[in-house]
Amino acid sequence: MGAVISERRQLINIAYRLLGSLSEAEDAVQEAYARWYALTPQDRAAIESPGAWLTTVASRICLNVLGSARVRRESYVGDWIPEPLPDSTIVDPADRVTLDESVGMAFLVVLESMTPAERVAFILHDVFGYSFAEVADVVGRTPAACRQLASSARRKTRAAAAPTTPAARQAATVKAFKKAWEAQDIDALVGLLDPDATATGDGGGLAVTFVDPIVGAEEIARAWVGIAQRTPSDMTFLERTVNGQPGVVAQQAGVTVTVFAFEVAGDRIRHIWVIRNPEKLRPWIR
Repeated sequence: MGAVISERRQLINIAYRLLGSLSEAEDAVQEAYARWYALTPQDRAAIESPGAWLTTVASRICLNVLGSARVRRESYVGDWIPEPLPDSTIVDPADRVTLDESVGMAFLVVLESMTPAERVAFILHDVFGYSFAEVADVVGRTPAACRQLASSARRKTRAAAAPTTPAARQAATVKAFKKAWEAQDIDALVGLLDPDATATGDGGGLAVTFVDPIVGAEEIARAWVGIAQRTPSDMTFLERTVNGQPGVVAQQAGVTVTVFAFEVAGDRIRHIWVIRNPEKLRPWIR
């Protein structure tokens, strides 16, 4: 029994990367366990590797969720951004998502451009090291077809990848951006942004934010100065880790109301994601 329960953290890690949503990942893992416990004791005893069985079932559930999510997101108000993760997502360490480059916001956004089958093949094989034979058992295709799916997904990630920037340099750039933002220094902000930078907001129709992406360093700088000018007196901006990378959160009366995730290339910010949908900020509220 303990061995089965100990698989939970791995399953949550896989499901979050597959779905980009912690709440949906938890639901998928819960459903996988429900199916395990619905088996007869004899059927459970006949399963050679419960961990492999749970991974296969949870991944299949995620594949189905991804298919329906594509339809749901067509009616989503504004852009859909993956759910941001704080350093310690949940008190229970069994549910904590391991923060590495495969949960960086830029990486998760690229995953959103993939077909469900591509995403599952890529995450299971390239990130978690499952064989294509095991992936084939999840997606219902041949190992050769799964190899092609992963290859296609790999090309998409390479095409979108920013040059690797050391974490300390990323943190320094985000810190400088926050300082210039608070000082309402447009020139300094423009200097810290890539000329073709993009800012994307996600309020989900539940919180006010810009609906269309803002493109261009000067346009973003002016928008951010406008945000600073409208900031309530009880709101504070804090440097925090977002999905394992330097970010900023806005707190009002001690409650997180906005999470800002950044993609930094060199010394310039290439993308800012602004998550304001309160349903996506639950892990940030202790």
